[in-house]
Amino acid sequence: MHTFTTTIALQNYLQGLQGKTIGFVPTMGALHVGHLSLIERSIAETDITVASIFVNPTQFNNTADFDKYPRTIADDRTMLERAGCHILYAPETPAEVYNGYTMQTFDFAGLDSSMEGYFRPGHFQGMANVVFRLFDIVNPNKAFFGEKDYQQLALVRHMAAKHFPALEVVACDTLRESDGLAMSSRNRRLSDDERVISSNIPRILNSAKEHNITDAKQLKLWVEGEFAMVPGIRLEYFEIADGNSLQVVDKVNSDSRMFIAAYVGDVRLIDNMAAQ
Repeated sequence: MHTFTTTIALQNYLQGLQGKTIGFVPTMGALHVGHLSLIERSIAETDITVASIFVNPTQFNNTADFDKYPRTIADDRTMLERAGCHILYAPETPAEVYNGYTMQTFDFAGLDSSMEGYFRPGHFQGMANVVFRLFDIVNPNKAFFGEKDYQQLALVRHMAAKHFPALEVVACDTLRESDGLAMSSRNRRLSDDERVISSNIPRILNSAKEHNITDAKQLKLWVEGEFAMVPGIRLEYFEIADGNSLQVVDKVNSDSRMFIAAYVGDVRLIDNMAAQ
């Protein structure tokens, strides 16, 4: 695997790969099996797979969250090599990424108005700017994103359709632990007790799905009641929204998804799944 820490060196190398299809997996490191599944998907569908590791400060609306974000570059590099990744772009400073770039304000046509967009002001603009910049640097044919960050995926697709029309944004299934918890770099910050408590998130979501309640308000009240009975979890939001528009719905149908953010200790976890 070739590792590049500067943009110019990476681009010079990529220019020598003309005629090859490029797959791209942007990450913030602290890699887990979910990330590696994106790498494997890219390897299967493209000629050359590029991964990036960059903890982007502009998408953290909480400075403490940025400071606590796990940084495990040596282990990450080993995992990528074993997975068969061809190229790692690991810029060491924000200046390396943003040099010559003017920050933009993106119009997401309302996709960012609720859930993460509401509770993390500025997050999606920061995320979109770094993804835009990385797409511009790597110029991939396909980019692979997990559905755990479903709202982020929708916004990336919206941005890419306007600014990178030749790029295919590929959605990949959420990978889960044996107890159903969505794999996340943040999970490693959970204590053993908190890790057990966090398993209630997928348990309650699956139970809500099995109840097959079609009135969204009634389903929301039931879920909020279930979380209120679990010590150690603080629910930030639970919403049922259309899987395409991300607008909150009144009636649950086959296009609806459940979205959740909750704190276990000081660790913020998100998840989503189909409502039916």
